[in-house]
Amino acid sequence: MSSQTVVLKVGMSCQGCVGAVNRVLGKMEGVESFDIDLKEQKVTVKGNVQPEEVLQTVSKTGKKTSFWEGEAPIAPAEPEIKPSETATVASAEPENKPAETATVPSAEPENKPSETTTTA
Repeated sequence: MSSQTVVLKVGMSCQGCVGAVNRVLGKMEGVESFDIDLKEQKVTVKGNVQPEEVLQTVSKTGKKTSFWEGEAPIAPAEPEIKPSETATVASAEPENKPAETATVPSAEPENKPSETTTTA
């Protein structure tokens, strides 16, 4: 097996989390080196390792662990949430309002002219 690099996204919130990941990777066979980035929640492992084994080993810490997807670390996380939120809010409001305003004016003018004609 040749040396390879495995990049994981690990839900770490403090130095304690980093320490836990550090411990399990330090004991793992075949690991040559690893880098833990708390801010990016990114763990890069180099060595004669299987990606699946590295994922399972880090998962043992109890942290949410998954393979890192995409090349740009920050880009996938933020835009995913914001456009979908704004899209739902924006599309929900205009749909309701025109419908309301359309029904209210058409209901009243129909009744009033008929009332005026009966009184006259």
